[in-house]
Order: sequence, then structure tokens, then C-alpha cells
Amino acid sequence: MFSLKKVIYKHILEINDLNIKRYKVTCIVGESGSGKSTLLRLLNKLISCDSGEIFYNGQSLNSINSIELRRNIGMLPQLPVIFPGSIKDNLLIGLKFAEKPLVDDKKLRTILNIIHLNKNLDDNGDKLSGGERQRLALGRLILIDPDVFLLDEPSSAMDEKTENIIIKTLVSYIQETNKTLIMVTHSKKVAQTYAENIIEIHQGKVIDIKEV
Repeated sequence: MFSLKKVIYKHILEINDLNIKRYKVTCIVGESGSGKSTLLRLLNKLISCDSGEIFYNGQSLNSINSIELRRNIGMLPQLPVIFPGSIKDNLLIGLKFAEKPLVDDKKLRTILNIIHLNKNLDDNGDKLSGGERQRLALGRLILIDPDVFLLDEPSSAMDEKTENIIIKTLVSYIQETNKTLIMVTHSKKVAQTYAENIIEIHQGKVIDIKEV
């Protein structure tokens, strides 16, 4: 699905050759500052490499319209944005940005069940805890229904019990809907439990790739 060839980004990343497979759960691991989040941003064309090339389904990212790309490749940053308004407003705003049809409250409540967020649709999004905000932003991304999910530490603000529930539910959703998940995680346990492929980055370079 993704292929990186001789990619260099500033002093942060130097990846000679890397392939990330379609329909797989891939975890990217490594110490803080190793370039994991930068790699995700490159895949979503939020930044561009200084040299080399990145391909998505055989097509160079340079030749793909950024807006069209992000309709197919959705990204959840480590500190997701929560917009003013209700939980419902925050779920629907992603569809508005993506210019996709809005959904009814029944569908929204289904999303809340998927992300295990026991809240009312009219509750204020600003009142949520850090972990609840991560789950709300994840629900917003699921609603957009991209082919590829890029998640940067999606459970960093959650306790271990909630993390296990959310990641397990998310991985099941990804597999049932034939999506691709590429996830940066600090948790070796999460990577070992849920990943089908693990990419380890050290000081900006890929040092290991494992099929689990």
C-alpha cells in the first residue's frame, strides 16, 4: 500500500526502503524522538520529504491531491482537536470537512458504543477528559470511513484497562471492514498483542520489521 524509497526528512528521518501492507494492522514503535510521528505525517502528506519518494497504491504522493488523499487516509494526532459544541457537533464536523453526507443520531450512538464513550450526544465536548477526547476524535475518524487509519498514540491518555478495550475494539473494526491500520504506540504490549507487522524506528532509521 505504502512504499518509501530513499526518503529523507530534515535530520529526523532517513528511510531507504520501506513497504507497509494493505489490510494489515501495523504498529510503529521506538523511543521518543525517533521519528515515528513524523513518518505518519509524511504518509498523510501533512509534510513532504526533502528527498526520495513515497508511493500510495503505486502512485506518488506528489501526484495525488492532498484533500482527496485525506479522504482515503485519515489521521488521528496524539492531541486531537475538540471543537466547541456538543459531542454530536464534534462527530459530525469531520463529515462536513470531508464533504460526506451527514448521518442520523442512531448512527452516532452506534459510534459512541464502538468507542465505549458513555455520554449523551448533547453533552459538551469541552467537558471530556483526555482519554474521552481521544475516543471522541477516534469516533469522528471512524465516521469519515477512510481506507487507511493513521493513529498517533491513540490511547496515550487512557488507563491500561480502557486502552485494552478501545484498541481491541478498534482492531476488530479494522479487520471486519477490510481497512488498514498504521499505529504509533509507546506500548510494547499493544504492539505484541494486536499488530500483524511491527516496524521499529531508532534515530530516524528503520532497524527492524517483524511479521507477528
